[in-house]
Order: sequence, then structure tokens, then C-alpha cells
Amino acid sequence: LSEAVRAGRVGPSLRVLDASWYPPQERNARQEFKERHIPGASFFDIEVCRDQSSPYDFMLPSESHFADYVGRLGVSNNTHVVVYDGDKVGTFYAPRAWWMFRVFGHKEVSVLNGGFKNWVKEGHPVTAEVGQPTPAVFKAKLNTGLLKTFEEMIQNVGSLQFQVVDSRPEGRFRGTELDQGNGRLESGHIPGAVNIPFQSFLTESGHEKSIEEIQEIFREKNVDLSKPLAATCRKGVTACHIALAAFLCGKRDVAIYDGSWSEWFHRAPPRYKVSEMK
Repeated sequence: LSEAVRAGRVGPSLRVLDASWYPPQERNARQEFKERHIPGASFFDIEVCRDQSSPYDFMLPSESHFADYVGRLGVSNNTHVVVYDGDKVGTFYAPRAWWMFRVFGHKEVSVLNGGFKNWVKEGHPVTAEVGQPTPAVFKAKLNTGLLKTFEEMIQNVGSLQFQVVDSRPEGRFRGTELDQGNGRLESGHIPGAVNIPFQSFLTESGHEKSIEEIQEIFREKNVDLSKPLAATCRKGVTACHIALAAFLCGKRDVAIYDGSWSEWFHRAPPRYKVSEMK
């Protein structure tokens, strides 16, 4: 990517998107983008590119909303998209943007390994110049195979047609640690789900672990990558790290439960909420 940036190749065939999001009291993603970003990058605002009418955070927008939004960022169906974010762990929200492109039928999308943190650390170029990309036409077609609904998740508790991996921290998953987010959520998990906290897949520097290490993580948890798999978390964001990790191992069809625990907690019957909380 740094070679492409230096050679001035960012344009209609290569678009770079900063998909950072932070809790408002901690950091301001849009402001930080204005101050410095990868040259030629545009800001992908996950607060804007979502279903505004849903009671749950960051739910997928409609096909037309997504198509209009990314088209304004200069992305067409022939554009290679590279997404990154500036989180201190290396990568946090970028896999969500990566999955959004894929669920709307776009194959040419990559995550910048190590994120903006490592881009800066390695001395690659940054700028405060915000360009205005030439709008493009993007046609979105929802791939329902990469998406799970509440109804499908409920049905699966009984039928066990697909494996479920939850990417939240262990305490939240087990129900022993309070949920820190806004919106009164008790901790716990979906019956039958396996817990692999998303940071398991990242090295201390914030890069993706090797494919061998990732395969071993799945194996240790008895997750079979040759069988159907869905990922969940709190609001459908870090679940996308599970999909990305599996993708790196050659499994390209991990579905995301978009509503995740935020929806499950509010809609599932009590017997479907597993928790060790006393």
C-alpha cells in the first residue's frame, strides 16, 4: 500500500478508507482523520453508513444506502478498497468495514495489516490534506449467506446447524464481568457458543498472527473451519475479526450475527441467555 500511495495510484481503481470509531468521550475519529491519515484516504463513517432506524448500534444499512454512501467515496464495483483504523490495538473497526463490503457483494477489499498505528511507526507517509474523491457508481447486492438474523440464531440453538463463535472478552461472555457499554446489558452468551476473544488473533504489535497460529487457535477451541460458522459479539463489530481470521485460513463464508448480544439480550427468552453471574 505504501508503494501504491507513493506512486500516486490512489484513485478510482484503489481507494483507501479510514473506518476508525472510538467512544466519543475518549477520542474523535473524524477530527483525528482531518489531522492525519494515509494520503488519498477518505473517512468511512460507520455512524452514518448504518441502519439509522434500528434500536441497535451499527446495524447494516440497506443496499441502496450502502451503495450511495460508498459511491460518494469514489468506490465503484471495480475499485480495490483498503480499509484501516487508528485503534491502539492495531485493528478494531476495519474488519467490520471489510465485512460490510463483502456482505454487499464486493470481493476486492483488504484490511491494512497492523492498522494506522503501525503505518505511522514504520514511517509511511501521512497527510492532513483531505481530498474530494470523484463520485462513482456502486451497485450493492446483499449476500445473505454472510449474514445471520435473530430468527436464524434462535433456530440454531435447537438445530445446531452451524457453529457460533463469540469474540467478546471472556468475562463478558461468561457473565462474570459487567458490560461497560451504554444501554443496560447484562453479560452472558448464546447457548452453545464458543468464546474466542478477538484480540487472540492479534500480535502484541497489532498485526494479524500467522495463519498457522490462527488455525491452532480455532483447533484449540474445537472450531471446525470445514463446517458452517457464524460469529457474534456485542454489536457485530469485533465478530468480524473472527470472519477475517477464518478468511485468512481459506474459509470465506463466515456469517456475522449483525444484532449480536445487544439484540439477543433484549429479544431472546431468559433460558437462552447463559450466564455465571450470581
